[in-house]
Amino acid sequence: MAAGCCGVKKQKLSSSPPSGSAGPGGGGGSSHCGGAAAAGGEPGALPPPGIARLNGLGGLAGGAAGCVLSPPLPPNCGGGPGGLSPPAASLLASPGAGSGGPGCRKMVVSAEMCCFCFDVLYCHLYGYQPPRSPRFTNDPYPLFVTWKIGRDKRLRGCIGTFSAMNLHSGLREYTLTSALKDSRFPPMTRDELPRLFCSVSLLTNFEDVCDYLDWEVGVHGIRIEFINEKGSKRTATYLPEVAKEQGWDHIQTIDSLLRKGGYKAPITNEFRKTIKLTRYRSEKMTMSYTEYLAHRQHHHFQNGIGHPLPPYNHYS
Repeated sequence: MAAGCCGVKKQKLSSSPPSGSAGPGGGGGSSHCGGAAAAGGEPGALPPPGIARLNGLGGLAGGAAGCVLSPPLPPNCGGGPGGLSPPAASLLASPGAGSGGPGCRKMVVSAEMCCFCFDVLYCHLYGYQPPRSPRFTNDPYPLFVTWKIGRDKRLRGCIGTFSAMNLHSGLREYTLTSALKDSRFPPMTRDELPRLFCSVSLLTNFEDVCDYLDWEVGVHGIRIEFINEKGSKRTATYLPEVAKEQGWDHIQTIDSLLRKGGYKAPITNEFRKTIKLTRYRSEKMTMSYTEYLAHRQHHHFQNGIGHPLPPYNHYS
């Protein structure tokens, strides 16, 4: 099951959907920001009972977050930290990658994952065969793929899953789902590629909490479950960065999620206390299309891309 992930649509894009493209909310029960179960195909699904806790990430059992260390430079998207956007550059440049004491681990997310997402979208939009399997780990994780566009980085699509998926197939699926089937936006077109930013988020450290205020803005993502005014169970989620980017406090974030989840009645403090809240963290990597194109020109065939590149000035 897919879930909407993040943010507020700040401006409607004017690009038109190509003919034959999926309509709003099409495919696989995917939904946009704050998807609400039982409401127009907008579930914010958690893993069903019995799913194994894979890599300590797949389930909802609690667990303290350990240290997070940065990854080494990915082999397929090399070129040095200077070619990456600030989030990617800082991660690749941080010292101590691959080391750490007990309880610490390397980050799993990498710039190569963003490269792969761009590969998948590029091949789809240009009608090429999908890229071959990448070299990064294929372990299962809950994941989200987020697209933003333009200098102001407006949200362009964001869909993912709370069920752990193998990364190779999961990133393939949600790259296209978030780019083409986010019901808030028309499907992406070739013309938009040069202005895109891709973020991959791997979700970790799920913890059920008793107090709906027991989470930290800018650190935790939250998923809420509540009963609406008609007696139906609804869910909604925001990734860790959303509340901070919007300038919200705890109450504003919760109330926004309730509205996104379809709750229409007045929101009281007593009702907020009935919410079931799960907090989580994420490992996130972001890359712009310009950075992706530079890496791919230097490593054209290393990630299984056998198609030619269009003239460079097509992207300038």
